[in-house]
Amino acid sequence: MRFGPGPAVLAVILSIGASPALAVVCQDTSMSLDEVVDVISAAQGCAGAMKVFTECSLGTSGDIRMGEAVENKCEGDFLGRLKPSQKQAYQSKLLVCDRKYRNESGTMYRSFTAFCRAEVSQKYSREALKAASPLRAR
Repeated sequence: MRFGPGPAVLAVILSIGASPALAVVCQDTSMSLDEVVDVISAAQGCAGAMKVFTECSLGTSGDIRMGEAVENKCEGDFLGRLKPSQKQAYQSKLLVCDRKYRNESGTMYRSFTAFCRAEVSQKYSREALKAASPLRAR
């Protein structure tokens, strides 16, 4: 029985800031989907999580779990601060992603949906971080 992340996961976590190392780890190291999800969850912020998702995506329905991990990571930046109407608008945008490819067959369309949802979450995260920045122009 294994506790904690394995060496490949730790290597990815340590290299999230260095794009070439991250790409090499994802392409040249066999990691389970669970390990990639762990890396996404441990990433430095929403942007780091999205970077791991982009670099490690499968182009199949396996991307759903990775995309959900990105959504969760990004939502930590904004979801608790949204007013009910803003939360409803956010949920509506996620539903647009869900509907976009619902009539398409093939697992690549599940990947497209996962990326669409993750990108919506990333956009909301960016906006929240920008609004919270002390250097924000007024």
